Amino acid sequence: MLPGNTADKTTLRGFLDRIEGQYGKARRIWLMDRGVPTEEVLAEMRAADPPVHYLVGTPKGRLTRLEKHLVAQPWQEARPGVQVKLLAQEGELYVLAQSRDRVAKERAMRRRQLKRLWARLKQLSTMQLTREELLMKLGAARDQSRIAWRLAVIEVAADCATFSYRLDRDKLRQARSREGRYLLRTNLVEEDPAKLWSHYLLLVAVEEAFKNLKGDLAIRPVFHQLEARVEAHVFIAFLAYCLHVTLARRLHALAPGLTSRSVLEKFAAMQMIDVHLPTTDGRELLLTRYTEPEPELNLLLKKLKLELPAQPPPKITAAPSPPIPL
Repeated sequence: MLPGNTADKTTLRGFLDRIEGQYGKARRIWLMDRGVPTEEVLAEMRAADPPVHYLVGTPKGRLTRLEKHLVAQPWQEARPGVQVKLLAQEGELYVLAQSRDRVAKERAMRRRQLKRLWARLKQLSTMQLTREELLMKLGAARDQSRIAWRLAVIEVAADCATFSYRLDRDKLRQARSREGRYLLRTNLVEEDPAKLWSHYLLLVAVEEAFKNLKGDLAIRPVFHQLEARVEAHVFIAFLAYCLHVTLARRLHALAPGLTSRSVLEKFAAMQMIDVHLPTTDGRELLLTRYTEPEPELNLLLKKLKLELPAQPPPKITAAPSPPIPL
């Protein structure tokens, strides 16, 4: 637990010392997001005795500097559908990984965004707007299609509400060549490419865990003033994440193809309600009932080998007390 205004890049050195102090020296591999380490800390990790190993994501912008060297390297098969290129430099190993499935996914995302952006720009070009309104609507279009926006050249007139737009084909060509590719760096220079890829998939799993915590399980924002309450909030969210993972494992075995999120959305259609019925003698009948599942949800329950409990029995309040005569 760290204060919310803590910069990621200031945390790594403290974590290295804490883990080593608590568990002793060992051959550990640190998997990190690209925003966590600094060049100074990475140099310290390489110089440590024994060296502290790491595998960290690297901004795609670094590809520009390494592109000439990587082009000359052959592709190697890390696993079915995944190829890697390895480039050793100054005690580090750069790994350019290419996933066939990821290429298809990122390419589809880019095409979808370009189509949406072009339709919106065409629509804006026919609207009667002030220059300020045009700039605001262009800003909204950029927020909705950031990937596609970087591939467009948009020029707004300086003195009126008109603009022109075109596709930057050089940027598009460069984007296509980098879709589905990841640049990693590590000091595990002797590792097999397949092992490096399996390590990277662990990092992807960690990032997915944070995504689930912040999204599906709504751990953020945390509106608490006391640290103990913040810790309690995070602890409950962690327990919810454990259940989330358990559900995902169960789905993998019994209903492959479904995600925890989709199942939770389906179960959200079921509700527990209390029906209050007044009786003629002044009492009240309480019926606690859950809504009957739809056929699709019934099928899902059977797939997961789950059974709903019996509907609770009705409850009736005691007879009202007779009035006390004066």
